[in-house]
Amino acid sequence: MAVEDDSNIAPAADTQNEAHMAKDQSPDIEGGSGQNGDRKRKRFQDDHGKSGSRGKRRDMGRKDWQRDDTRMDKRSRNEREKIKRKDDKPSVLPAGFAQDEIAAEDRRPKKKVAVLIGYSGTGYRGMQISPTEKTIEGELFTAFVKAGAISKANADDPKKSSLVRCARTDKGVHAAGNMISLKLITEDENIVEKINEALPAQIRVWGIERTIGSFSCYQSCDSRWYEYLIPSHAFLPPHPSSFLGKISAEYAKEEADEEAMAARQIGVEGFWAGVEEHQIKPILNDLDDEIRELVVKALFPRWDGDLLDAAQGDDSYVRQLADIGSEAKGPKKVVQKGKRNDDEDREEDPTEEEIAPPTEESTRDEQQTTKLSPEKRELLFQATKRLKAAYDAARRSYRIDQARIKLIQGALDTYIGTRNYHNYTIQKAHTDPSAKRNIKSFVANPEPILINGTEWLSLKVHGQSFMMHQIRKMVGMVTLLVRAGADAPKRIEESYGRDRWSIPKVPGLGLLLERPVFDSYNTNQAAKFGRELLDFGKFEDKIEAFKRTNIYERIWEEEKSSNTFHQFFNHIDNYNQPHFLYLTSKGFAATKIPLVRKGEVAPAAGVAASEAAQDVDQQAAAADTSGVKKRAEPEEEAHTETKTG
Repeated sequence: MAVEDDSNIAPAADTQNEAHMAKDQSPDIEGGSGQNGDRKRKRFQDDHGKSGSRGKRRDMGRKDWQRDDTRMDKRSRNEREKIKRKDDKPSVLPAGFAQDEIAAEDRRPKKKVAVLIGYSGTGYRGMQISPTEKTIEGELFTAFVKAGAISKANADDPKKSSLVRCARTDKGVHAAGNMISLKLITEDENIVEKINEALPAQIRVWGIERTIGSFSCYQSCDSRWYEYLIPSHAFLPPHPSSFLGKISAEYAKEEADEEAMAARQIGVEGFWAGVEEHQIKPILNDLDDEIRELVVKALFPRWDGDLLDAAQGDDSYVRQLADIGSEAKGPKKVVQKGKRNDDEDREEDPTEEEIAPPTEESTRDEQQTTKLSPEKRELLFQATKRLKAAYDAARRSYRIDQARIKLIQGALDTYIGTRNYHNYTIQKAHTDPSAKRNIKSFVANPEPILINGTEWLSLKVHGQSFMMHQIRKMVGMVTLLVRAGADAPKRIEESYGRDRWSIPKVPGLGLLLERPVFDSYNTNQAAKFGRELLDFGKFEDKIEAFKRTNIYERIWEEEKSSNTFHQFFNHIDNYNQPHFLYLTSKGFAATKIPLVRKGEVAPAAGVAASEAAQDVDQQAAAADTSGVKKRAEPEEEAHTETKTG
C-alpha cells in the first residue's frame, strides 16, 4: 500500500491559526520577532464590527447589518439637525392651513406656467427661497397663496408646486426681467393684479403665460441679457497728480505715443486743469502755507519715492478687486454631459465676502496732525472736506460726448464672438476649454440717463453663458483703458493670449439681470403646442418705468452715499505697483518693469516689482472724517450670472 506524502499539503486552518497565535505569544528571543515583530500589524487580529475603512462590518450579512442597533442612522440625524436649525429662526413662509380648511376648499386644476417677474433686490437675501430668510421667491410664494393661485393643501411646501427659477440672483441684486416656472391655479382673469396687490412695490409680476407640461425655465433658457449702469464720470482720465496719471504721461513720452494718446482723450484733455483753476485754487488760496501743504499731500499724494509704509488693508482691497494671486489651480473637474457646473458658470456671487474699501485714515498723517493745535486741525478738516466736495461736484457735473461713447463702443465690439476669457474670471487657465465664451452683442446706449444730476451710461451685454466676475471684469477693462487713453481694442485683443493679466472688476452695484431669452422654446415647443411666446418685450414700457423708479434710483442713492465708483477708480489710479500698467503706452510689457523708489537699488532685469503694495489714496486722507460709510461690494453678483444656466 502506497504511503501518502503530506509534506506539501497545507495544514488545517485551526492548526495554522494556533501556530501563528503561539508564535505571537512566545517571548522575544534573539533573532526572533522582537521589536520589529511588535511593529507589524497582527494578521489575524479580529477587527469584526469595528469602525474604520478596514473593519467596517465586512463579515455582516444584510439582515445583521439592518438589525445592528449600534449603526448610526445618518438620515434621521440629518433630519433632526435640520429641524433644530429651523427652530432657531421663525419661518417667513406661509403657515400651513388646518385640515378642516383644506378639506373645505374646492379643488381646482393647476397648470404649468411661466411667471415673468422683475424686482429690486435691496433688502433681500437673494432670489432663492429659504424658510428662514427674506427672499424674492419667498415673497412671491406668499403672494401666490394669498391670491389663491396656490391651494391651501400646497401652501406649506413650494416643492409641491414644482417651483423652478431661471436665474438665481444673490443678496441685493436687481433684475428687470427674470422668470420662475411652476404649477399655478390661473382660472381667475385678474390673477396677475391680485398677486401684485399682495407683493411689495419693489417686486412685480409682469405676466403669467401657460406653457407645456414639461417646461422648465432653467433648462429652456438659451441666453441672457445683462445691463451694467456706470456713471459717465468714470470715463474721466486719471487725475494728473495720481500715480497712474503721472506714469502714463511718462511712458507716452518714452514710446512717442503722446499725439495718439491726446487724440484718444479729445474732449476731456483739459478737464482737470479747468477744475483746478476754477474750483480748487480759490479754496487753497484761503489757507495758510502749513495747512495748504498738508491738504495738498492729503488729496494729491506724490510718487516721489519716499511715500508711507505699505498699507496692508489697501493692498488686500486692490488685490481682491483684480483677483491678484488667484491663479488657475489644477485641471477642470469633469462634469457629466447635460449637467451644469455651478462653479464654472456662476457669474457674480455676492454671497462671497468682498473686502470693503479701506477707511481714509493714515498713521503718518495722524502723527502729523497731532502736532497741530486743535484750531488748525479743525481748519485742516474743514479745508479737506471742502476740496473733496468740490472734486465730487465737478465729477458729477461731467457730461460725456458722443465721440467718447464711440470710443467705448469700439472697445466693447472687441468682445463680440467666441473669445478666451481666462483673464476675465478666476482660477481658469488659458488652455481650459470652458474659458471660451460667446458674446452675441455688447452695446453702449448713445443716450445717457440723467439721475438726480449725475449722468449714467447703460451698457448691455447679451451672451449664452458667463463665468464668475466676467461681466464686471469686461466692463472694468474697457473703462480703465478708455479713461487712461490707451488703445483699447488692441489691449483687449492681447488679453485673450496666454499671459496672466490682472483685471479689476468694477463694483457689483451697477449690475442687473435684464432678461432671459427663450428663442428655442418659442420657435419649437410654443409654436407646436399653441402656447404663448415667452417674451419680455410685450411689457417693455412697464419694465422701463419700474427700472427708473425701483432700480436706477436705488443704485444712485447707494452710489451717492458711499461714492463707490470714485473709490474704486481712485484706488486703481494710485496703486503704485506694476500690475495695471498695461493701461499705459508700453502695454503689457510695463507690468514686467520693476518700479524703483528713491534710496532703493534697482532689482535685476526681469525681476518683478515687490508684491507689497500701498494705496496712496489712504496715505492722504487722515484729515477727512466725513463719516461716509464705505460699502462692501455685494456679487455679480452682484449677480449670479449663470449659464443658460
